Amino acid sequence: MNIFIMLLMILFMGGFYLINSPSQHIYEHETEYAINKADMRAIAQCAAAVHNAQIRGTVFEDVCVQQNNIISQYICLDNRMKVTSCEIVRNKKPAFSYIITATGVLDYNKYNDIMEVLEQDFSDAGTFGIFDENVIMSGGTTTKRIVPATIIEEMKLEPGQLVYLTQYEIPDTQTEYVFNVAEDIICPTGTIKVYRFGRWQCTGYNTKTNCGGDMVWDSDLMECVPDESRKPLCTNNQTAIIVDDVWECISPFPEKTCPDKMVLRLNYNTLEWECVMDPQNIPNTKKCEHVRYSAVQGAVGTTLRVPQTSCTDCEKMIIDNETCIAKCVPDESKITDPRCYNGNAAECSGPTRAFFFGFPSQEYINQTGMNIENVQFSAGQSQNRRFNCKDCSETGINTELSKPPFVVVCN
Repeated sequence: MNIFIMLLMILFMGGFYLINSPSQHIYEHETEYAINKADMRAIAQCAAAVHNAQIRGTVFEDVCVQQNNIISQYICLDNRMKVTSCEIVRNKKPAFSYIITATGVLDYNKYNDIMEVLEQDFSDAGTFGIFDENVIMSGGTTTKRIVPATIIEEMKLEPGQLVYLTQYEIPDTQTEYVFNVAEDIICPTGTIKVYRFGRWQCTGYNTKTNCGGDMVWDSDLMECVPDESRKPLCTNNQTAIIVDDVWECISPFPEKTCPDKMVLRLNYNTLEWECVMDPQNIPNTKKCEHVRYSAVQGAVGTTLRVPQTSCTDCEKMIIDNETCIAKCVPDESKITDPRCYNGNAAECSGPTRAFFFGFPSQEYINQTGMNIENVQFSAGQSQNRRFNCKDCSETGINTELSKPPFVVVCN
């Protein structure tokens, strides 16, 4: 009887040990970690897909959007940081233009998992991280992007939300010129039909001897000159001048001052002076309605999951109007910006210290189109897409191979 009881005790203790053994706990812990990691990666990928669709002007429709309460919208601010319309009004753009995408509030215990996902899979995504205490904390970096209070109030952002923020520039509107539609005419033999002075006219083949409007042919000068016999008598201190080959009475000294980048022009319909945009100051019209973004490749063997969708605070965006592809290039004017170099920029100078840019890969350098060589991609070389200070100490800087503030090579 005692032997039977002892066997039962041995079996009970053996089973208890197997169930609560350390190897079993490790297996359960690894499984739980992988599940949490996969859930956080799915949320981040869904938010990135919604944000990219908003940039392209499309809509990403998936069940993950409703499951994670993901919202995305355009928000534009004026110089006083107040919400304004995201449109060009009277040739004036909003001072700031943003695209913001936010998920629902995440569990505080999942912060480490989501930050690890952002560092591994979304390191080139720009401002993409956890919102807390009015800033966005991105994974793998110490940079914190401050969110304007107006955006926080407009989006009703709460601590713990995963927020994707991209600042963009509204494309310039295309200038359209409207012409009055005139009825067609049939010209007699020996003349041709031309569109002049806002209407169709019949003129002779020899334009040198057939002057239009109030002009007459001068056989001595061999050109059309104003016909003085048609010059009108003007009143109210106005003067008769030739405008588009026609005599008109206008005020010689208009009492009107135009703002900057505008010129004074006579309205031929009302014979009043008006201010219009100076044609010489009209920027080139952009033909790209939707911009595609070039990807920043990672190290050999890695998988590029998400393309680059925004530039960092230390880069500027350049758009190719032929291919409508945007690319980010280093902006050396941002060296003094604390977001690009957390230190005193004046101290990084001299024969042994200089700035270099943290290029992420050779593909990034190639797509910028910049003549940059001798870039190092070792483990000790920062690849953070910001400006860094390098101290060559006693060896000094190799001036032939270096190209500050982009590349620094020590002797």
